[in-house]
Amino acid sequence: MIYENALITLEAEPSEIPWVKVFTKRKIKEFSECTADEKTEIFRILDITEKLMLSYFNADKVNIASFGNLLPQVHWHIMARFETDSHFPEPMWGKKQRQSQLDLPSFTAFFTQLKAKL
Repeated sequence: MIYENALITLEAEPSEIPWVKVFTKRKIKEFSECTADEKTEIFRILDITEKLMLSYFNADKVNIASFGNLLPQVHWHIMARFETDSHFPEPMWGKKQRQSQLDLPSFTAFFTQLKAKL
């Protein structure tokens, strides 16, 4: 876990790319079930995380997605993407395109900076 407060939890997803997931603390299935405070907090975290991924990793693109088919709880994926990652331009759940050629700065330092900004 990277960060938590009364409304959300932010976790790292082990991957070749910087990837974090934002979960609501309440076990609800749909974004429309979120309170106004939960929605505001989710979007605050998405914004801060995306900006830091772009500046810290110099990402070519940041993907933000909300899926809940396998885990039916409101959560968002935030992924820094690079033209040289193994799946680009496919989603990370898609077909592998190549061997990764990434040489990225420390994920641990990024998570520490992210926690400080949140």
